[in-house]
Amino acid sequence: MSALEPEVRTTAGVVRGRTEDGLVVFRGIPFAEPPIGETRFQAPRPVRGWDGVREAYAFGPPAPQDVNMAGRSGGEFLMDTGDDWLTVNVWTPDPDPAARRPVMVWIHGGAYKLGFSGSPGYDAQHIARDGDVVFVSLNYRLGIEGFARIDGAPANRGLLDQVAALEWVRENITAFGGDPGQVTVAGDSAGAGSIVALMAMPSAAGLFRRAVAQSVPGTFFSDALARDVATAIAAEAGLRPTARELAGVDPRQLPKLGQTLEPKMRQYEDRWGTFAHTLSLFSPVVDGEVLPAAPWQALAGGAGRDVELIIGHTRDECRTFLLFAGQLGKITEEQATEALRLFGPAEDGERAYRAAFPNASAEGLYELVQNDWLFRMPTLHLAEAHTAGGGRAYLYELTWQSPGSGGVMRACHGLDGPLLFGTYDAHLGPVAIGPEHTAEARELTTQIRTAWTSFVTSGAPGWPAYDSQQRQTRIFDTPGAVSAYPEETSRRLWQEHVFEALPLLAT
Repeated sequence: MSALEPEVRTTAGVVRGRTEDGLVVFRGIPFAEPPIGETRFQAPRPVRGWDGVREAYAFGPPAPQDVNMAGRSGGEFLMDTGDDWLTVNVWTPDPDPAARRPVMVWIHGGAYKLGFSGSPGYDAQHIARDGDVVFVSLNYRLGIEGFARIDGAPANRGLLDQVAALEWVRENITAFGGDPGQVTVAGDSAGAGSIVALMAMPSAAGLFRRAVAQSVPGTFFSDALARDVATAIAAEAGLRPTARELAGVDPRQLPKLGQTLEPKMRQYEDRWGTFAHTLSLFSPVVDGEVLPAAPWQALAGGAGRDVELIIGHTRDECRTFLLFAGQLGKITEEQATEALRLFGPAEDGERAYRAAFPNASAEGLYELVQNDWLFRMPTLHLAEAHTAGGGRAYLYELTWQSPGSGGVMRACHGLDGPLLFGTYDAHLGPVAIGPEHTAEARELTTQIRTAWTSFVTSGAPGWPAYDSQQRQTRIFDTPGAVSAYPEETSRRLWQEHVFEALPLLAT
């Protein structure tokens, strides 16, 4: 062992990392056996030990996923091969067991169907160094492998992978200089949805003390809906939704079934309802066992009350999806009317939105109602549920109007990722920020990263906890502020709505 390539003994064997700019980095450490062969579609199994020293220099391969969307998650990395999908990466200031630094575990997003912890946008060197924390990121099964509700397999295998990774952290992080009693999970989009699911899961209880959920998507499936979706996916290959039959399809070919079905989702509107108008076939499943209840009901009932929670959203979440779909500046009144009827609260959603936002354009209304249905109101209601259940929640909104590309992206979905990590040249950074605006972005990075790492270290992010009277909210902008929740009009429109698992409308 050399000072530049330190070695750490894990429960499975010794790993060797590298010293990089004052940090020690370990990549691609397996936390479970590759889920192939007899273990495919099953709960993760403990990794077998190895003799000698395992080099932990390179990220493990990404889980099989929707390669059509590769450019949004790390590009060239997503075509790597290999079956060790279930790996973790560690950035540590010092792998000294006596250090006992706070630990931040990152769960990537990607609509539950894509993403990779080794993507350049998740380079954690700045967070680990500036925050003096041990940072861990992980891969988990995605799409059909991780979330399709199929017979002969447990539900929510992707979530069970995350639990296994957190168990690995509990058992091993001391050797990397971390404190297993001071673990914070953090994630964005589907990663944030995973986190609020973990807060409701009995198998994850006690594995983390704090949580940061950035832009939680409000889609959770009932068991009946999830099974119907899986039936439709398998039918694309003339198969039944069983582990036995789907195991006959190569893991790297399996995502193509979802890619084939997604353009046809609207054909299932009579069965799937509003969900048929979304962009992904996958979400956590309220199966009654792995995930006993939807997060809103679980948190309100006291699940996870011992977990301190930062939760929030961006102001203009759906700008990202309008950009990807080529719809910016092209939304018609007919499209706005359809969106208001589909996504608005109760049967009079269209009337309510048009009355509440009388000066909004067709595109404005189209965005607003989807921002609220998919991200903003589910997030707000989760803060209220966690508070009602005896937990402590801190609410935030990112309102910074990103200046890249002429400012068209505004405070869009995914903007907080490059701001937190300081990776302005990855993910949405080049589009939303651009190389000429990094100085302004750094001010936001300082605000967000300081709040997150302070929370990871002490539980105090720097603003008051949420309560249903004052609704104090941290506004990330230039300059930043603390105020009452700024989306009051939307809050009132949705205050009687109950978020819960999406149902199957017809059989």
